[in-house]
Amino acid sequence: MTISVIDSAPMMLRILDAHPEERADLVREMWAPMAGMYHFVPGGVDMASVHRQMFGFDWQNASSRLHEGVEALVRADAWNRIATGLDAASARLEAANPGIVLPDLTVLLVLGDPSSDHFITEVEGLSAFGGISGYIAVTVWPTDQVLGRLEAIAAHELHHNVRYSPGGVVWNPATVTVGEHVIAEGLADTFATELYAEAGYTHFVSDETRADDRVLAKVTTGLDTTGMQDFVSWVLGDASARLLGGTPVGLPTGAGYAAGVRMTAAYLEATGGTAAQNVHTPAADILLHALPRLGLGPS
Repeated sequence: MTISVIDSAPMMLRILDAHPEERADLVREMWAPMAGMYHFVPGGVDMASVHRQMFGFDWQNASSRLHEGVEALVRADAWNRIATGLDAASARLEAANPGIVLPDLTVLLVLGDPSSDHFITEVEGLSAFGGISGYIAVTVWPTDQVLGRLEAIAAHELHHNVRYSPGGVVWNPATVTVGEHVIAEGLADTFATELYAEAGYTHFVSDETRADDRVLAKVTTGLDTTGMQDFVSWVLGDASARLLGGTPVGLPTGAGYAAGVRMTAAYLEATGGTAAQNVHTPAADILLHALPRLGLGPS
């Protein structure tokens, strides 16, 4: 397994210091190594649009605050810490699953957009994606909380990446269910806690949401939902659904993560083992054991 964490700090500063008319193309250049994430899209996608969709910094507003954000990531040694987190997580997965083949990885860390209220307030400075084999994209705003979790964030995303790599779970957009997404988040958070204790839990999910039986019960009613346009409502919650054009279902931010962690815990209590060992376990198997243990019956 080869892990390539792109040294994006110089490129981000170059973008911010460039003439405004040059910045969009420089953003595309920064994201170009990640284009393979969209291999399934005929003709590819505009990577500048991807940058925006993932709450990347507003290159049209090259403020001193953005320069300071990049410099904060540099001072925090963010790129090396993400690499360290990925090394530790890959070692744990290999030890837990003898013979597993982990994908080579290209990883991009990008500064987020502090002018986005949703990004800063609702998801507390974090937007990350690791669901396409071989690629992990992480967008952050360098709060103390985010900087304290960089290794755990990397571990969470690596668990997703390995789950959906060849030999693992197949994410078929036509048939995949909310249940798969919820369990994937629960496994990934639990895996991160196996390495980093409480810091492994996704920080934009409140303690109240994690403990709320009503949230757990509500998420359970949506587990069989298909149609990926609806997933954001069940997994990230109503605020993200409204932002992204989905239909709110009455859930707080991170509800699917909270429910997934509780379902994963119930499964591990019933069967033993770890989230590392269950990186490829089908969601249906986990739900079969977890839901009765949680008093929720079959899915």
